[in-house]
Amino acid sequence: MKKRLLVLGMAIICIFGMTACGKAADESAANTLGITEEGAINYADQVLDSVRTIVDQNMQEQYAGDAVVSAALTSWTSAMEDIGEFKSITDHEVITDKDGATINVMIEGTDHNAVVEILLDSELTLTGITTNVQYSFGELMEKAALNTILGMGTVFVVLILISLLISCFVFIPKIQAAFSGKKDEDTAEPEAAVAAPVSTAAAVTEDLTDDYELVAVIAAAIAASEGAASTDGFVVRSIRRANTSKWKANY
Repeated sequence: MKKRLLVLGMAIICIFGMTACGKAADESAANTLGITEEGAINYADQVLDSVRTIVDQNMQEQYAGDAVVSAALTSWTSAMEDIGEFKSITDHEVITDKDGATINVMIEGTDHNAVVEILLDSELTLTGITTNVQYSFGELMEKAALNTILGMGTVFVVLILISLLISCFVFIPKIQAAFSGKKDEDTAEPEAAVAAPVSTAAAVTEDLTDDYELVAVIAAAIAASEGAASTDGFVVRSIRRANTSKWKANY
């Protein structure tokens, strides 16, 4: 029994010793940064009041050149859509180490509560202000479900579009065949136009052949009427018009 009490006492002493060491480390870090917990809380309240004033008076454009302040104003404005109306500051938390300090300001709103996180570097220069809305477990699950549905819906839409594109590949050969057919027709028309004079020349040749046959028939008829045995002695001469002036002079 005594041994158990002794072990329990040693455990309690160790716990308090670790707590004291932790507080000493925090105080040492705070002293190294040159800031106390009370000073950090007052600074955080002033920063939060400044952010609220700038947003309420719509002076965001005046701080557009400051990246840290501009990001802080954007974060606060976005969070206020879920916070509702600002009611009060409920608590503070100051965390310091050799790299800097983090000041958490808990605020209460009409719709949701939030935590404003203020970051300082080792030289106590403001490096960031972020407003994080605190949602209930049910709200977090609802958002997770919505994100899952949106993600799956996006995937299904992409798959449907890909399947539609693949199905359209069937029409590509038909389109190519249609365009190639038009090109063949365009090349065939000039060939037909070139062939037309050839056929005309052939027709003229046929006409000349018919004329020669007609001349031969006429020659044969004339030779037969003169009693000639053949048409070899028949000579076709051109008919020249007589000079009428000489004829009239003779009379």
